[in-house]
Amino acid sequence: MTARTTPPFRADHVGSFLRPKYLLDAREQFFVKKEITAEQLRAVEDKAITEIVKFQQDIGLQSITDGEFRRTYFHIDFLDQLGGVKTDIPVTIKKPDGTEELAPPAMRVVDKVRHVKDIQRADFEFLKRQVASFGKEGLSPKVTIPSPTMLHFRGGRAGISKVAYPELDPEFYDDVAKAYGEELMSLYNAGCRYVQMDDTNMAYLCDEKMREAARQRGDDPNELPHRYATFINKVVARKPPGMTLAMHLCRGNFKSTHAAVGNYEPVAEALLSEMKLDAFFMEYDDERSGDFRPLRFLTKGKVVVLGLVTTKFDQMETKDALKRRIDEAAQYAPLDQLALSPQCGFSSTVHGNNIAVEAQRNKLRLVVETAAEVWG
Repeated sequence: MTARTTPPFRADHVGSFLRPKYLLDAREQFFVKKEITAEQLRAVEDKAITEIVKFQQDIGLQSITDGEFRRTYFHIDFLDQLGGVKTDIPVTIKKPDGTEELAPPAMRVVDKVRHVKDIQRADFEFLKRQVASFGKEGLSPKVTIPSPTMLHFRGGRAGISKVAYPELDPEFYDDVAKAYGEELMSLYNAGCRYVQMDDTNMAYLCDEKMREAARQRGDDPNELPHRYATFINKVVARKPPGMTLAMHLCRGNFKSTHAAVGNYEPVAEALLSEMKLDAFFMEYDDERSGDFRPLRFLTKGKVVVLGLVTTKFDQMETKDALKRRIDEAAQYAPLDQLALSPQCGFSSTVHGNNIAVEAQRNKLRLVVETAAEVWG
């Protein structure tokens, strides 16, 4: 068994990191108090990103992100920049137990979806320069973007203009795929070779409550995973050669809470057999995700990155426990097609999970060290 020289790497991660206090303060100065300019905020973001790039390479990670430090929400900041898309800022709801839950934003397609500008290119170019400045071989700057399925699942047919799209298939799906393809090509031309699409919807379709909500919107939760596989494959068909395109399946990650539970079985075949992606980051940090049997659908040439280390709580996993779980997963998918990561990012929204910065560091080191012992 050998290390991987192309992404995803044996030790990888989802992408977002806890924001330093000085960055949060600067964001408040810009967005709330209106005390600083956009240029001043970007200078603070640049400083924080330079530090988080060093943090990642010091730990031994090969996949390097900007920590999503320029974003408020992992999905809205990107989708709102597509032509024809309107999103509302989510609201937080206090639950009876005192915890907070992020109510999904209203995401509406109000016109033809189109790529009207480069969305991530300037951010990637800054990240690439920081990664290059360390002069270390084998590092791969990674860009994370929301999955295109986000434009359908939250609102269903009712969330997509019938004037712009009297029929969804094929016009809507083709337009979205074209917009994503143009963004991927923009990133490719800037030197990007690793992109991850963050997708809550395939994971939500494992949860019976979410499945029932889909039924109420007029969708068949048994048919949707296969429709989404076809949708994603339209994007894959536009992927530049030599670019790794991965998907992270997220069950919700707001202030250490989750939104969905359930075994991957309802979506596994559509996900792992039908989607022509290169890799899948799958959350497996606790019983919410069920067992590893769904991995039997993984086809040759694809990699599943096992999210066995939680980003939600400080409690540390052990190498022995991780190795046992990797062995369990390898009963259903070849070990050479597996890798290891935390289950999600540490800060999918600007608010961050309820976890200490030192725990964030320790958990990533644990991933790197365990992967080296398992795969070499």
